[in-house]
Amino acid sequence: MSGASGLARFCLAALAACALATVSAGCDPVDVGPAQGDGSVSAGSSDLPAPRSDEAAQLLAGLTVRVADTGAHYKRADWGDWEYDPGTKCNTREQVLRRDGHGIKTDSQCRSTCPEGAQACWTSLYDGVAVTSASKLQIDHVVPVSEAAHSGARPWSKAQREAFYNDTDNLVAVSVHSNESKGDRDPAVWRPPAHDAWCLYARAYIHVKAKYKLTIDQAEHDALVSMLHTC
Repeated sequence: MSGASGLARFCLAALAACALATVSAGCDPVDVGPAQGDGSVSAGSSDLPAPRSDEAAQLLAGLTVRVADTGAHYKRADWGDWEYDPGTKCNTREQVLRRDGHGIKTDSQCRSTCPEGAQACWTSLYDGVAVTSASKLQIDHVVPVSEAAHSGARPWSKAQREAFYNDTDNLVAVSVHSNESKGDRDPAVWRPPAHDAWCLYARAYIHVKAKYKLTIDQAEHDALVSMLHTC
């Protein structure tokens, strides 16, 4: 499947299936934040890597739909922390701040700051919050670590878990509020408050799931289809 018409047919079919499932079995409500995804909140910016929408639709179609693992084996400590790169003198958090920032200054220790007088150097993707201090940002795992544990990461080695934790393809600088409201929830129960962030969020989420050969459950799949329809 490729192209806009193929994506539209793919999305409409899945949406129809979801609507039928809603009537017959009921659906859990989706938390899209205080704005309810109504356009009253605008998305921020990020150079988060993501495939085109038609490519994302193809990747989504190739993911295995399966009931989530219990995750009983999950321990946050098993996934490590930000890694330090002696070559750049940056840890992973600092790399993401540099990537997602605009007009920032970075010192010899990789600390990013906003020039005096600047209105904003970061704009949170999920909710459009403008930020001038890196201390007011958190780094979100688009596919949460615990979600990976529930969707195929059980047999991973320590090195594989730590690589996932530090993969910048799965990391984005966002406001503290949006990151804490999302927590470890997947798209079936949480979407960015900014409706125009749904497209990039869904494409990036699918990219990471496909990259690591992780599974999705049916509700997660249907939510991603719905968000791709906004692209």
